[in-house]
Amino acid sequence: MSRAPRQGRFPKAGGYPPEVAHYLFNFADGDAAKGSPARERAAAFMRLGLWGIDADERHGSDLAPGDLVLVYLAAPELEFVGCAELASALRDWTPSEAELYPGDSRGGVLLAQVVEWNPPVPMSAVLSHIGPSQSAKAEFEAGVVRITAGEYEAALAAAAERASSNR
Repeated sequence: MSRAPRQGRFPKAGGYPPEVAHYLFNFADGDAAKGSPARERAAAFMRLGLWGIDADERHGSDLAPGDLVLVYLAAPELEFVGCAELASALRDWTPSEAELYPGDSRGGVLLAQVVEWNPPVPMSAVLSHIGPSQSAKAEFEAGVVRITAGEYEAALAAAAERASSNR
């Protein structure tokens, strides 16, 4: 399915063209033994604008430029640390990207419009914006999880609340 890239930054709730998809990038840091905490490692990937995704990852082939993502730290953190817009579909790293990328993935996506959230946003704060749902949960097995526009908006609202309460 071919989709046109989304124009603009982060439109208001309900303002997303139908071709824009929303995802959660679940960062389960299996490399914690390398010394850096999960939050620091995820932030490093975000700052580079490179997010490693295995070629066989569920929803990997669905990712397209203009899609919107939330970056989520798996247990024990259970918190969101930022959001971004995809600047590419899933692909192999170029030689220069492979040299820069500090992880083990042989490919992934390029990130644009990256926003790091400091302080991070606990999943519980996002779930409180979503309300009772049988599908909303805090732990995921997949690295790429498709979410709804409403769930994406709930995370943005929770991030805005946390940022304003810490001023």
